[in-house]
Amino acid sequence: MPFSLVEALRRLRFQSPPARVSPHRPIERIAADLRRVRRARACFEPGASAVKKIAARQAYDALLVQACKALDVEHRLLVLPEGMDREIERIRVEERLRDLGLSV
Repeated sequence: MPFSLVEALRRLRFQSPPARVSPHRPIERIAADLRRVRRARACFEPGASAVKKIAARQAYDALLVQACKALDVEHRLLVLPEGMDREIERIRVEERLRDLGLSV
């Protein structure tokens, strides 16, 4: 049997509003992933393939970008080409995130 308009309105009135969903992952998860990937980058054997090193660096940069977005930190990681300038930007971003209390 279909609901009457009054019954439908009554049901809507007693429903809780939908929970707001964050547009990004929890910062704790991002921080844990940053630490994990950072450790992996530091532990490559001397003969590790360049592909693995590049993939780890790109994953680390993507996580830094997520952390910056979550904490409203400006960065240039997406516009700088690989090289010294981008490495300096990584260091600057890591330091800024640490200043905001994120354990990298």
